Amino acid sequence: MSGSALVGDLDLDGVDPGFEWPPAYSVAPRTRAPVIRDRSIGDQRVREASLPTWGFRPSWAKEKGPRPINARLEGVATNGMFRSAFASARIAVLMTGYYEWQEALEDGKEVKNPSYVHAPGDELLLAAGLLAFHREGDDAEWQTTFTIITRTGEDAAGEVHDRMPAFLTPGAWDTWLSPEKIAKDQASDLLDLLDAESRAVAATLRTRPVSRAVNNVRTLDRHDAGLIESIAGGGAGR
Repeated sequence: MSGSALVGDLDLDGVDPGFEWPPAYSVAPRTRAPVIRDRSIGDQRVREASLPTWGFRPSWAKEKGPRPINARLEGVATNGMFRSAFASARIAVLMTGYYEWQEALEDGKEVKNPSYVHAPGDELLLAAGLLAFHREGDDAEWQTTFTIITRTGEDAAGEVHDRMPAFLTPGAWDTWLSPEKIAKDQASDLLDLLDAESRAVAATLRTRPVSRAVNNVRTLDRHDAGLIESIAGGGAGR
């Protein structure tokens, strides 16, 4: 989806310079993905889209250190890696779905069968996430990275994996994306909101089996819409 399309569909105030997002059906760690964030500019609150890199690296982290792609809802407000970002750099990560895999035996060999977890009509989903900033030197440009908050698998998502992204309902966007820094005594209320809202979204999700072509990130075409199509005889389900 292009930057201009996102502005219209999500009623954004703008996008980062050079933002362009052609449809992609496989996003891997250490690659860029679209997110939205609210910022305070003067007395105005603005909502913008950007393309940070998936894999969280705070300013204090070493270049060769871990870059977690997920943060567990259960400890995100207190974990030293994420605590600061949870307080003041919350984002929503845009997607129409995500993959999970189940192991099976075929002709005596272990195989991994992918499923695509999605909204009933493949509508856009917004997952709660956190943003981090770093740079390699005082004169270098700031780089942005992100992580996706996950929770216990629920309903359809729980059939294929025990964890899933913590998705937001539209009614929770404003609260989650507030640019105001939250105090320690406010964290539990925000976590309770995220737990309830993500559980509500999880109850609506569907799964469908898809081609194993998605299993090989080296050979797949990430712009091929066929990656998320139901395989023959599969069909959408819960």
